[in-house]
Amino acid sequence: MEYVINNKSVTPCMIGTWAWGTGNNGSKIVFGEETPEDKLKETFETAYFNGFNFWDTAEVYGMGTSEKLLGKCIEGKNDIVISTKHFPNKKYKNGENEKAIKGSLERLNIECIDLYWLHSPKSIKENMKELAECVKKGLIKNVGLSNCNVEQIKEADEVLKQNGTKLYAVQNHYSLLSMERENEILEYCKENNIIFFGYMILEQGALSGHYDEKNHFPFLSMRGLSFGKGKFKKIKDLLKYIKEIALKYNIDSSQIPIAWAISKSVFPIIGVTKSEHVKSLKQGISIVLTNEEINKLEELALASGVKCKGIWE
Repeated sequence: MEYVINNKSVTPCMIGTWAWGTGNNGSKIVFGEETPEDKLKETFETAYFNGFNFWDTAEVYGMGTSEKLLGKCIEGKNDIVISTKHFPNKKYKNGENEKAIKGSLERLNIECIDLYWLHSPKSIKENMKELAECVKKGLIKNVGLSNCNVEQIKEADEVLKQNGTKLYAVQNHYSLLSMERENEILEYCKENNIIFFGYMILEQGALSGHYDEKNHFPFLSMRGLSFGKGKFKKIKDLLKYIKEIALKYNIDSSQIPIAWAISKSVFPIIGVTKSEHVKSLKQGISIVLTNEEINKLEELALASGVKCKGIWE
């Protein structure tokens, strides 16, 4: 399956670059490890060669360093589709979105952003009105809202429509361990032709099959502090079943939660830092799980009692 965004065909999976940034809010702090720039560039080329041309970043990922690196990678490639975000101030300041957009454009070295997100639903009326003006000015093509609830989605869409455009997409945390609270939003998006993008589908690796209660995250990292040994013990039956399905389809375990998300009409955002991740991902997005497999995954996830929520949500 392919999607078309701004007249460009994209594979139904957006590549995330949260782990590409350095320094404050970068990969070392969030994930407990850092990938050298040359390896990330190699990963980009592998992904691009395999048809992944839809890339997601944000001004706060490594405080701009993720955008700068992605900008170097996409240079000269006209079929790339870019998604990036602005984290707004608590109190709206006139012109802050346009200033943020221009900063991202400079770091990415592009003239227009395909999909631009308000990273947090603050001062929705004021921010959405300004973003609609940025669409008219040709700085951005489409507007999205992240980390939001249904009422905030409705408000954002209404304001945008009053100002000549519409809410194009929603980007929220979505995984087997956070699915319940998103069901209402998913239904609303389906009914109103709004694309739902899910991030942290693998819970930063907890559902990838590469970690467990004996081999868990680096302790001195955001993911290590939020998802410790105790949670891995509670989801061991879920991880075991994920591995069983992966063996059946002869793919890496990390691809099963992604296939599950796609089955729920979610457009996945998947972070990659290594070329081998890309090769697994290409296989995974084509897998179609049975209804029995989908139901059992959800039953085991709910039975674990583990519910994940980011500190920013």
